Amino acid sequence: MSTGSSAVSAVGGIQAVIVRDLRIALRRKSDTTAALFFFLIVASLFPIGVGPDPQLLRVIAPGIVWVAALLASMLSLSRLFADDYNDGTLEQLLLSAHPLALLVFGKMVAHWLTSGLLLSIIAPLLALQFDLSTRATFVLVITLLLGTPLLSLIGTIGAALTVGVRGASVLVSLLVLPLYVPVLIFGVGAIDASNAGVSSSAQLSLLAAMLLAGLFLSPLAAAAALRISLE
Repeated sequence: MSTGSSAVSAVGGIQAVIVRDLRIALRRKSDTTAALFFFLIVASLFPIGVGPDPQLLRVIAPGIVWVAALLASMLSLSRLFADDYNDGTLEQLLLSAHPLALLVFGKMVAHWLTSGLLLSIIAPLLALQFDLSTRATFVLVITLLLGTPLLSLIGTIGAALTVGVRGASVLVSLLVLPLYVPVLIFGVGAIDASNAGVSSSAQLSLLAAMLLAGLFLSPLAAAAALRISLE
């Protein structure tokens, strides 16, 4: 088989995994809507609790929105491989002619499309509650578009390590939360810089660099974790 044919076949394998997972997500709309409502409710409760002071809301907005997005993206991590493990699909993925890392990447993409992307889209609505400027809102969306894929990439590794383990949801949280901290720091830092009238290009560049590294390393790490978990 030529190199071109192999590349086309690999892309087809990734596409098949993404389409399959998206169809499953459409059949289980409760999982997606639960993450969205969690994000909205958590971020909306803080303005009610701290009061209507616009200056205070602008200060706390970056941390609140980012923590809410981080927690919402974690809700479905424990089920990322669990259903495939229970029905035998995961073993078929390991036996597939396509590289396992590419198939895992397809699952990462599907997870982001049903969690991080949707959270990024509705984030401007939450920015209105915190009286964020147009510039800060734009930076907020950019940080989420750069950071939420990283959350999915890192979270998939944790989900792969805990496949078939009792209490996987708790273990996933313990594994991935420390790894989420740099993403949280740079995401919040970029918005804070924008609020202060300072360029946020440094934080955005670091997020982009982390995302590029994650796109290359995370599928390989998750694939290795799956093989270890299923041995």
